[in-house]
Amino acid sequence: MKIDRKGRATSGWPMFALLATVAVAAVLGVAVMARSGISGDAKGGQPTFTVRRGPLTISVVESGTIKSLEQVSLKNEVEGQTTLIYLIPEGTTVKKGNLLVELDASNLQDQLIQQQIAVDNAEAAFIRAREDLAVARNQAESDISKAELDYQFAQEDVKQYVEGEHPQEVREADSNITLAKEELERAAEKLKWSERLYEEKYISQTELEADRLTYNRAQLNHELAVASLQLLKEYTSKRKLAELESNVDQAKMALERVKLQANANIVQAEADLKAKETELRQQRSKFEKTERQIAKTKIIAPRDGLVVYATSVQGGGPRRREPLEEGQAVRERQELIYLPSAESMMAEVQVHESSLAKIRLGLPVRVSVDALPGQTFIGQVSKIAPLPDAESAWLNPDLKVYPTQIRLDGSHPELRTGMSCQAEIVVEQHMDALYVPVQTVTRIGVTPTVYVRAGDDFEPRSIEIGLDNNSMVHMLAGLEPGQEVLLTPPLEASSSIYEERLPAGPEMEQFKQRIEESKHSAEAESENGPENRAERGGERHDPGRQGAAMGEGREGQLGGFGDTSPEQREAIRQRFQNMTPEQREAMRQRFQNMTPEEREAARQRLRESRQHGGQGGGG
Repeated sequence: MKIDRKGRATSGWPMFALLATVAVAAVLGVAVMARSGISGDAKGGQPTFTVRRGPLTISVVESGTIKSLEQVSLKNEVEGQTTLIYLIPEGTTVKKGNLLVELDASNLQDQLIQQQIAVDNAEAAFIRAREDLAVARNQAESDISKAELDYQFAQEDVKQYVEGEHPQEVREADSNITLAKEELERAAEKLKWSERLYEEKYISQTELEADRLTYNRAQLNHELAVASLQLLKEYTSKRKLAELESNVDQAKMALERVKLQANANIVQAEADLKAKETELRQQRSKFEKTERQIAKTKIIAPRDGLVVYATSVQGGGPRRREPLEEGQAVRERQELIYLPSAESMMAEVQVHESSLAKIRLGLPVRVSVDALPGQTFIGQVSKIAPLPDAESAWLNPDLKVYPTQIRLDGSHPELRTGMSCQAEIVVEQHMDALYVPVQTVTRIGVTPTVYVRAGDDFEPRSIEIGLDNNSMVHMLAGLEPGQEVLLTPPLEASSSIYEERLPAGPEMEQFKQRIEESKHSAEAESENGPENRAERGGERHDPGRQGAAMGEGREGQLGGFGDTSPEQREAIRQRFQNMTPEQREAMRQRFQNMTPEEREAARQRLRESRQHGGQGGGG
């Protein structure tokens, strides 16, 4: 069971997952027994560990890669997909300004010519629109001036008629009436004298008729003059005045129309000019962008350095690309070349989430490089990613690792980007500390507990613990040097943990029922006789048998140790001992996903393994 800094269990596994954890811990305990002098109880065969005091290092060891702390990443900035036509050999030492990469620019050259034509057309359209705007403004001024003049003339025509033409026409009509009247009076006087002269035979009948005709003509002219004056006053003048006033209204409305039309023409011309100006600016921008794209087809070294292909330092997985070579197609924003600096280096490692709570910025680190055996480099944790590595999570959703950067002290010209390394992050280092194996610690409730020898038996004791290094856990209080503790605490002691942590309801009732079934099964086996109990006492904490009972074979099926040789058992123990945290987590997940039938079969195999192990004399 893994213990965190505050003495809390990191997870509440079900019963059978706990069995798997104890099995793995027991297997690890076999190796610790050989190295640390772990002894077994002579009476019961239960392995124990003697509490020790001495140097203890709490550290996290992870593998990683050496990288330059200060390096320039050169990317392909040409849009779309292009082809490499020149690539400087990897490992070349270059100076600032040297050509590193050249991309195919033939398509961009064609685009540049087409874009130049588009710029010329847009510029011509812009000039035409600018001239059209000037014409529209000039035409608007001319049309408005003419309409205003027509309106003014219409108003003056009304005034001219009312104040000039109409009174003159009336006077002319009155004058015509007066003249006609005078002629009529003279004609009447002459006719009167002609009639007297005709009676006295001085004139002829013809002369009399002529004078009478002249009288009639004068009378008719007088009547016509009077009628003309009446017609002028009653009809002609009114119609003429109405017509002139209508011309004024028409001229006024025409002036308004001309102003609106002129303004609309100007606005349209201005909008067209603005659109043509925007089009010209856009075409010029595209032309300049194409020029910049052509310039970016040649990647120049921004500083001195050693050429390293980006594909040479990328990790594995689906995103790994083929090594760079001439003729290869590259995409936009793809990293092509690194120019690392050897003045300052770092190690980048992936820290598993189970160790994340232990590390912090500034912790000292010892780094060993595979290519430089015997050398150790000192550094410190400089950066811890706030989120897990996305690529690792995509490849394995159950694996959460956090990229961590370790800055190495000093300058190390012998280190090169891409070298494999192993970093030991020193969390705590104690010169004099009490420690016990992590598998000796269990939890009753929320309290860390170990089982300490008391005569021929073991009794639970609450303790206070610190951090662990996945092998030993630092004891802060509750134990003394020389005391013996049980390496594999009883499983029943941990059942109360889950009773307290699982929520009330059907799930809790099922869990309690399974615990009771396990207890009844154990009691039934204990009734078979003292011999079987002795055998079980000798094998109960046999890490090899438990590990085999709970482990999986190469074919993915659960099996026991009953029919295996000592060499095979040792190989299985080694396999459990070398399991990574991810593999242990996968095993725990498989036990959690087992159906009740599969779990019953696992219990049956466990019982068979115990029986075969007891008959084989294991201990």
